Amino acid sequence: MKSLKHGKGISVSVENITPFGIWLFVEGKEYFLSYQDYPYFKDQTLNSIHSVQLLHGYHLYWPELDVDLEIDNLEKPEKYPLKSKIKPNLTNHSSGREDARR
Repeated sequence: MKSLKHGKGISVSVENITPFGIWLFVEGKEYFLSYQDYPYFKDQTLNSIHSVQLLHGYHLYWPELDVDLEIDNLEKPEKYPLKSKIKPNLTNHSSGREDARR
């Protein structure tokens, strides 16, 4: 998949997707979003990550992932200490056979 080139009229683009995170180019600045800090991007499809939109000049939105981030979150992460804590699903889904035998 080709990345958009830097240029006039390009407000946001995904520049690179690495095993550690994604690089965004937004309004002339580059940002790295690590999977450790932004786990909701890990294991997503290329198309869903590349379909980012810049709304109102400060709001990044990934419609396929339902993820919203403001540029201020990327520039001043210390102001936003709460982070997503996606945990693996540890519930054991049984077929219900054992319960039916009891």
